[in-house]
Amino acid sequence: MLVALFWICVGSVVYTYAGYPLLLALLARLRPAPGPYPPAEPLVTLLIAAYNEEAEIAAKLENSLQLDYPRERLQILVVADGSSDRTPEIVAGFAERGVELSFSPPRRGKMAAINRALPEARGEIIVFSDANNLYQPNVLRELVAPFVDPSVGGVTGAKVIAKGDGALGASEGLYWRYESFVKEQETRLGCCMGVAGEILAIRRELFESPPDAIINDDTHMALRLVKRGYRVLYAPQARSVERVSQSAADERARRARIFAGRYQAISYARDLWPWSHPLRLWQIWSHQTIRTLSALGMVGAFFTNLLLVLRPRRAARGLWQLGRPLAQGILLLQVLFYAVALLGTQVRSNSRLGRIAYLPTFFLNLNWAGLIGLYRFLTRRQTTLWQRAQRRITHQGPGVE
Repeated sequence: MLVALFWICVGSVVYTYAGYPLLLALLARLRPAPGPYPPAEPLVTLLIAAYNEEAEIAAKLENSLQLDYPRERLQILVVADGSSDRTPEIVAGFAERGVELSFSPPRRGKMAAINRALPEARGEIIVFSDANNLYQPNVLRELVAPFVDPSVGGVTGAKVIAKGDGALGASEGLYWRYESFVKEQETRLGCCMGVAGEILAIRRELFESPPDAIINDDTHMALRLVKRGYRVLYAPQARSVERVSQSAADERARRARIFAGRYQAISYARDLWPWSHPLRLWQIWSHQTIRTLSALGMVGAFFTNLLLVLRPRRAARGLWQLGRPLAQGILLLQVLFYAVALLGTQVRSNSRLGRIAYLPTFFLNLNWAGLIGLYRFLTRRQTTLWQRAQRRITHQGPGVE
């Protein structure tokens, strides 16, 4: 029983990060790539959520005004509810250039602010964005193109990390390139199961506000579209650039909130999962559910391995039965991995070697955030109010890792 549990834990982690992408790539080869789409210029509302973003919002608005999209077909609407700094004042300074502001002093949360501002949105397509990310010029054209297909309810773009942020930035950039690969393969199969809330487009007529208690509103909105029979696609050429968090601790805190939201999404499976569509179910189960639980798989693999070393079975032989010498060897590899990950916390180098050495640390931090998120979800300590993570300022150009 202990051996079976060990292999289940190991298998879940391997399947999550390697098996699922490989299966996706093989299946995707049987399907043609989506597009090309005919030219289209629907009326778009770029809805920017900004809470205490006085350091970033001016650069974001300048970036938005320079997007390659007909100005008469683009409404830029900033929602700044609850901001106690100069964010509303800075946005108001762009009014003569056509930027609109929706502001209410009380802070009730991001989705409450968006719901209040939506009646002011005139676009057929709503593009949700944050204040700390910059779009490359072609973003809106890439996002709206797939909507010529009436079966498409949402389109998400690529999140990429700006250059120059050392080992943490390089690791984060690598993670998002991996995520981009997965989303591209899912899209070729008909539907993408992961979205980036800072670059997400939805048909205005299909928008369905998440319940007040929802933590990850972007995931909830996307899965509800899939549940209702619409497709969500990934547009890899629609690129949103942002800087990484100022420290690994800040990044871990940000991801812990996301993981708490993912556990919450699992609890909403009855309302979010497309039970009548086996392919979509498999994608959600693999991309969202099993990946969310992979931290538990890592913990289970370590402790079952440790118990198998401390309490070996006399008749155990071969790989699958995990006899004592093999169990000791695997445990040693696990200990070495975690030791390297802990040493990686001391890495401050921008060298190639330093970035490679930090990868185990990044992976450990990612899954440690998963455990923190589980604790917050179970104890209901994760608020729906967004806590602003400290990030490096995104004022440089669109270079990416």
